[in-house]
Amino acid sequence: MTAATMEMTTKTLPETARRRTNNLVWFELPVSDLIRATHFYERVFDTRLKTDERFPSLAIFPRSAEEAATGALVQAGPESILGASPSTDGTVIYLNCDGDLDGVLHRAQSLGAIVLQEVAQLPGGMGWIAQFRDLDGNRVGLHAIF
Repeated sequence: MTAATMEMTTKTLPETARRRTNNLVWFELPVSDLIRATHFYERVFDTRLKTDERFPSLAIFPRSAEEAATGALVQAGPESILGASPSTDGTVIYLNCDGDLDGVLHRAQSLGAIVLQEVAQLPGGMGWIAQFRDLDGNRVGLHAIF
């Protein structure tokens, strides 16, 4: 761990002082052709989706306000980070778990949910995520900024 990394992990972010008002914080929409879909959604919503060379399979919707929820188009396929194909059940909704991500994931698992993705840190101070399959078979995402 570098000194810069250690400094980043010990800083208290302004978001950690209070719980966000939105329960919905992130969504992922699987697409079969990311370029085509990006152009489509940019036109439909008259906006620019953000891309990042570190995540070439994502096109991220902008937030309209600091507290607004957002999400991304995700390239589907064998190499997809999403692990889903475009379909009526392909969207993953991430729910707000600020300050209690580990607890929420533990409670879900103890009640019969299957952990699909262990807690993982997102880049650039975007927080932490995890996923589980609920009792009905839905993929549910969790998101927190600690």
